[in-house]
Amino acid sequence: MSDSDFLQAMGDVKPIKHEKRVSLSSSPLIDPKAIAHRRQSAAASTTPASDPLSGDEFIEPLEPLALLSFQRPGVQHGVFKQLRLGKYSIESRLDLHRMSIEQARLAVFQFVRDCLRHDIRCGLITHGKGEGREQPAVLKSCVAHWLPQCAEVLAFHSAQKHHGGAGATYIMLKKSERKRQENLERHQRRG
Repeated sequence: MSDSDFLQAMGDVKPIKHEKRVSLSSSPLIDPKAIAHRRQSAAASTTPASDPLSGDEFIEPLEPLALLSFQRPGVQHGVFKQLRLGKYSIESRLDLHRMSIEQARLAVFQFVRDCLRHDIRCGLITHGKGEGREQPAVLKSCVAHWLPQCAEVLAFHSAQKHHGGAGATYIMLKKSERKRQENLERHQRRG
C-alpha cells in the first residue's frame, strides 16, 4: 500500500475528541471487604507494642554473599574486631530458616529481648543466603535492616565460615542493667 492509497483510505476519518482530564469513578478500586479484613488483621496483630522493628518500609535487597557489618559509635575497634573474627563465645543462637518475614521479624525482636533478659552478650542469627531463589537474600536483607533499629544491639557482622559464613550474623548486645550494676559495684569496691 502506498502513501497516497493510505491517505485516500483515511481521508474521511476524523480524530476522536477527548477531554484533557481523567474522570475518576466514585466507586473505590479496593473492595470494602478487603479493607475491613486488613483493618481487622492490623488490630489483631500479635506484634508487641514495644516492638521497634519496622516491617512496612522498603528494605534494600542485598546480594546473597554480601558482608553485613555494623558498629555503633563508642564500640571499641578491638571489641568489634573480636566479634568480626568470631572470637567471642556464642551464648545463644536463632535460626530463621523456613520462617516468613513477619515470623522472622518477631523472632529477631524476641531473641534480642531474651538475650538481654539472660545476660547474653553474643549471639548468632542464622538467616541463610537465599541463593538460587527468585528473590535471593530476603531474610538476610531484613536482618541487616532490623538489627540497627534495636538500641540494644551494639554491633553485628557476618559470621566466619565455620559458623555459617554469609548465611549467619554475629550480634553483640549491651550488658543487661543487672550486669552493668554488678560491674559498677565490683569497680567501686576496688577503689
